[in-house]
Amino acid sequence: MKRFYKDTGIDEGEGGFRVLLDGKPMRTPAKAVLVVPTRALAEAIAAEWAAVPDKAEINAAHLPLTRLAATGIDRVVSRRDEVIADTSKYAGSDLLCYRAAGPDSLVELQRGRWDPLLAWAAERHGAQLVTAEGIAFVEQAPEARARLHEAVSAHGDLALSALYNLTHTAGSVVIALAVSDGRLDAAGAFAAAQTDELYQVDRWGDDPIAEKQREGVRRDIEAATRFLSLLENARLRG
Repeated sequence: MKRFYKDTGIDEGEGGFRVLLDGKPMRTPAKAVLVVPTRALAEAIAAEWAAVPDKAEINAAHLPLTRLAATGIDRVVSRRDEVIADTSKYAGSDLLCYRAAGPDSLVELQRGRWDPLLAWAAERHGAQLVTAEGIAFVEQAPEARARLHEAVSAHGDLALSALYNLTHTAGSVVIALAVSDGRLDAAGAFAAAQTDELYQVDRWGDDPIAEKQREGVRRDIEAATRFLSLLENARLRG
């Protein structure tokens, strides 16, 4: 679909701020009016649409904030418990808990990036996760999983849309929660999530396919991080 509108804008109405195309409220793929709780997020979504060149094809990949908001409205609202469960299940298999046995330089890199995040999860959420070397499954305590489930559940529907995306992209609900809480920025989240991959690049070099995949991860993390920040208090809004 090519750009079909001239002007973008926002207005405030019942339930929050609407994004307008030629004065008409934007709708999600499921035909719901796209309403977000903060002016900052509405303005950022409107700016995405304003940036589409005249008569150009509308590419969903260039509208990450719009996609996250629409997903929250169309899918999270009606499937909230399922999304919470699918996000918090990563507490049982979090990336940060699986450590390399060697070489020593990678072991130290993982410790430096991941141990502070696990310590934060224990202090902030009361979730004490245990680590193990290799890929053998490590059983996490039910209490720790329950605490992280509670932390995920505290998010509103729109924030949960971004948290779900972050968790699946990073392979870590701890990283996602740290972003939501302001403990990590997008660059820190990307570095933590891609620790092993970046280590291999530094050691052996890169290839175009891996680089393209990594840039996709970077863009997804940056979009979700920005979305949460534009929601202001991400855990309570949305």
